[in-house]
Amino acid sequence: MHRSAAINFHRNLFLLQNQTQLAKRVTKPCDVFLNHRGIDTKRTIVSLLYDHLSLLNLRPFLDNRTMKPGDKLFDKIDSAIKGCKVGVAVFSPRYCDSYFCLHELALFMESKKKVIPIFCDIKPSQLRVVENGQCPPEKLSKFRLALEQAKNTVGLTYDSSKG
Repeated sequence: MHRSAAINFHRNLFLLQNQTQLAKRVTKPCDVFLNHRGIDTKRTIVSLLYDHLSLLNLRPFLDNRTMKPGDKLFDKIDSAIKGCKVGVAVFSPRYCDSYFCLHELALFMESKKKVIPIFCDIKPSQLRVVENGQCPPEKLSKFRLALEQAKNTVGLTYDSSKG
């Protein structure tokens, strides 16, 4: 009986430690939210940026490294954007094809977050919201406004062919 109590104690202590670590990880807001089209930039510039920010002891948010199985996609991302200090929007040639990218960008702008644009293999003048008939007009309007604000913000350019 004594051994059983010890095992239960250790099991409960382990569970409590895991819950505490999870609570700390969940409640700590990120410093920098990395907004990007994954298929275009996640394995290159965005992963490098994430690693560099982490080395500087900043807390970047990158979906595939920050989110865990079972997390609610929009809830987790929206709360991370609202809690972050700054957003980095990495624009790529197919960025505007993504509802998620534009949703995140609009949320940055609506939340009055500081946004640093990085134009990766694209010029600001080439960015346009694509109408595919699946997005409500009021969302398209929000997306266009957010995109125009980002295009008129001083940012950085990155040419992946030059590194």
